[in-house]
Amino acid sequence: MTDATVTFILENLKELIASTSKQISEVNVNVKSLSDDLDFFKGFLLDATKKPIEDAAMKALVKQIRNAVYEAEDIVDEYVIEAAQYKSSSLFSKIKHPLDRPTKLLNLAQKIEPMKAMVKEIYEKKKFGDGARLDGEGSKPSKITKAPIVEEDHVVGIGDEAELVINLLTGESEKLEVVSIVGMPGLGKTTLAKMVFCDPKIEFEFYNRIWVYVSQDCNRKEVFLTILDQITKVTDEIRNMTEDNLAQKLLRSLEKEKYLIVMDDVWTQNDWNHLQVAFPKNKKKSRILLTSRDKNVGKNADCKVQRHDLRFLTPDESWTLLQRKALGLEECPRDLVKHGKKIAAECDGLPLAIVVIGGILLEKGTEGSHWEDVSKNVKEYIVEMDPGKTMDNFIAWSFNHLPYHLRACFIYFGMLPEDYRISVRKLIRLWVAEGFIQRKGDLTLENIAEDYLEDLVNRNLVMVEKWRSNGKIKTCYVHDMIHVFCKNKAVEENFYHEIKRSDQITDLSSNDAFKMYRSLSIPPHFLNTKSPKQFGSHVRSILCFSNDEITLTLANISSFPKTFKLLRVLDGEPIRFSRFPADLTLLVNLRYLVLSIQFKILPKHITNLSNMQTLIVKTSSNTLDIKGDIFKMVRLRHLETNASISFSDPVSRKRNDEDGSLIYLRTLSTISPETCSEDVFDRARNLSKLGIRGQLSKLFEVKGCLFDNVKRLNSLENLKLFNDMVDVQDSKGKIVSPPDKFPPNLKKLTLYGTQLDWNYMSTLGRLENLEILKLKENAFKGTWWGAKEGGFPALKILHIGRTDLTNWVASGSHFPSLKSLHIQHCAHLNAVPLGLADIATLQTIELYWTNIPAATSAKKIQDQKKKDPQANKGKGLKVSIYPPDHDIDK
Repeated sequence: MTDATVTFILENLKELIASTSKQISEVNVNVKSLSDDLDFFKGFLLDATKKPIEDAAMKALVKQIRNAVYEAEDIVDEYVIEAAQYKSSSLFSKIKHPLDRPTKLLNLAQKIEPMKAMVKEIYEKKKFGDGARLDGEGSKPSKITKAPIVEEDHVVGIGDEAELVINLLTGESEKLEVVSIVGMPGLGKTTLAKMVFCDPKIEFEFYNRIWVYVSQDCNRKEVFLTILDQITKVTDEIRNMTEDNLAQKLLRSLEKEKYLIVMDDVWTQNDWNHLQVAFPKNKKKSRILLTSRDKNVGKNADCKVQRHDLRFLTPDESWTLLQRKALGLEECPRDLVKHGKKIAAECDGLPLAIVVIGGILLEKGTEGSHWEDVSKNVKEYIVEMDPGKTMDNFIAWSFNHLPYHLRACFIYFGMLPEDYRISVRKLIRLWVAEGFIQRKGDLTLENIAEDYLEDLVNRNLVMVEKWRSNGKIKTCYVHDMIHVFCKNKAVEENFYHEIKRSDQITDLSSNDAFKMYRSLSIPPHFLNTKSPKQFGSHVRSILCFSNDEITLTLANISSFPKTFKLLRVLDGEPIRFSRFPADLTLLVNLRYLVLSIQFKILPKHITNLSNMQTLIVKTSSNTLDIKGDIFKMVRLRHLETNASISFSDPVSRKRNDEDGSLIYLRTLSTISPETCSEDVFDRARNLSKLGIRGQLSKLFEVKGCLFDNVKRLNSLENLKLFNDMVDVQDSKGKIVSPPDKFPPNLKKLTLYGTQLDWNYMSTLGRLENLEILKLKENAFKGTWWGAKEGGFPALKILHIGRTDLTNWVASGSHFPSLKSLHIQHCAHLNAVPLGLADIATLQTIELYWTNIPAATSAKKIQDQKKKDPQANKGKGLKVSIYPPDHDIDK
């Protein structure tokens, strides 16, 4: 973490020297010297991370330097605030209150001189070896030899075990039964449960399939809300219920249903006792599947409990898994087999150990000497009789092989809750805001961060939860043992602390080390019940992962910005602001902000947040009016809200004025049709994602068509058009002239409530790069759709939502690249076109609340595919029908 902090400080110092040169000219040389010294320390810290430090004096020096770096960060960030205030103040105020931060920078430069001398002595004595560097760059980071991320149809060694668990779940007993998968950490309990959960037999047997992560810190309310969210709409009223009331609601919701609930990672019988009261003991053949480390978890006096003890891998299975993780789909070279089998055997059949070491081998490539070196070192990481410590050692070994640019990104997973599945979009934005991602060539910071994440996935340190249709990662997580490692590392570097109980604040607030933590994870209600001063003034990031919403008191709204004046990241969706905190705009270092508000106007001084990169606003209003000049927020990369944004038209500003252009802005979602002016898109010309919401007929008016401005966005890949006039009966809100052309590089298009004629699909079919088309809530109206030849050459996913469509005529030639078809609430559709069976790429058809004729036709397509597997490139077509009452085979 510290080396990432140094890089961030250096970037800030460079900007400060450039932007405030007049104010700090008298100490400019000294500030430049401090910059050089920090760069020097960066090189030292990078060298210090190459292998574990055993020497106590060296450890102490690393800690001293880390504290000095954090102190420098505080001074620089405070100076950024002071310089911003100085710049906007009156001449009288500037004379009366001159900038004093340069003096503090000078004092710090003098303070670190002794440490610099000690570092030089270390290098002179070659304590780091001959390869050490002094230039702050360290050795070039190794680039992992990328193997394709294998999407496995089965997981090594547990196919037979999955069949055993499936048989337990599909037994004849009418009563509720509990099945528990038990095994030590890293043995693959979650992997097995996931394999069972997704099995076609289980999908067929249980329409209501629910997955919930419980974890060590069992939050009963969160568990109940997570389950309810998968069977009904969770309203604010439900969210505010007590635990006991939620348990009763869940009991009533499941009482008449057949269900399967997977409860992953239940730690204690006590946790299970508190949770099971919400599950009805009905006679519907319902089942609960638990995973746990404890063989005693799951016991229940009222229902049968069956335990499945997960076995270790055999030597052959271990070797197969190691090859898959170290080499992907490539065949193992002969000269590596001997060393590889030895490595696999010494992992003692523990899958997580094999996976982690596979990541080390992948990074080292296929040189025989590298594999031999690993095979000789495996034994020293194995701790007899303590598998937990063995895994800790393996993870530490893998971590020590990480290039420095990946370390901060990896440790950041320790800041997330255990078993938390994070959106990659959110993770990447947080990494960028924290300063972990540095510019490299012409790539965007987001693209670089995606490469970093893929690197960590390839090293088997981060696991993929869901994939996007374009092959990119949608959500990811880390194994709970890796999570513990990351969390401990973050704490060790004074980077992060998690507060769960109020007594922790009292105990820690007098602790000097606690006051140095840069990031906090806290329950949101603590911000109302505890004095913000107790949390420490050095905090850069506040993360709130909770379904419990709170509205800040007026007193805390005012004190919040003053207490956390150095804040860089505020991810506080559960924290609701009843009015805009005026002092919030004093947090000029803010780069990432999730703001939940109960009003519909953002005042003009929101634009004082000049360093903002990601601004996400959640509001109960349908509209959001931004009064400030948004184009002054020149570092803005993502602006998102659930409302329709309007902001001042900057047409009066000079168009060639770079200070008034958002050249980094990639996401603008959603804005009103009236805001789609030529000047707006001239200043946000690099958009890749755009959402437009409101009366869309105004967007497509023939006279002065605003959509012409959208067409010119050459970088735009994702466009969402949301028409708020869905239920209008007269012609006022009807789209009379839909566009004949779209942005040239569009890959994803979502239409909501546009009520277009099906003949218009031929226009969309001409979009050569379109891969995803989502038609939601009467996007199209009419009973007949005949697809046109030569359309949709690149379309992979087609989603058709609520519509009155009755007859659909199409064949394989109309959608030559289609992989997935989703049809929802199309109650009048007579049939899914049988001609779609000719599509070689088609893999899934999902029907939700359609009708029996549509279900019958989908089954016929599936049967036709089975007769000609070559037509589907060797993969069978999966058809899912919900609810199962519409499945004619049932």
